[in-house]
Amino acid sequence: MRHISPADLREHLASCAAPPMLLDVREQWEFDYCHLDDSEHIPMHEIPTSIEDMDKNREIVVICHHGIRSRQVGYYLEQQGFANIINLDGGLEAWARSIDSSMKRY
Repeated sequence: MRHISPADLREHLASCAAPPMLLDVREQWEFDYCHLDDSEHIPMHEIPTSIEDMDKNREIVVICHHGIRSRQVGYYLEQQGFANIINLDGGLEAWARSIDSSMKRY
């Protein structure tokens, strides 16, 4: 698993040919409160039952509030054979602090 800073993710999203899956693994209330545009919401506890619907070869950026749950999900996905996992270091909290100050924080 690779780790990416919010600034590097912003640059990557602006320049990549094929957009990665932005996988938000937070709870529903957290996702409803704030999230990145184009992110797909699958709460952490639903990942095991959702794996078959996910492309194991697609680049996946795993996102949570502070980067801890997303790191755990990233490791789990790698154990399940996913090849290209990226964890957003610092999560959406770091994104809101350094990239998008208009994003709601909690």
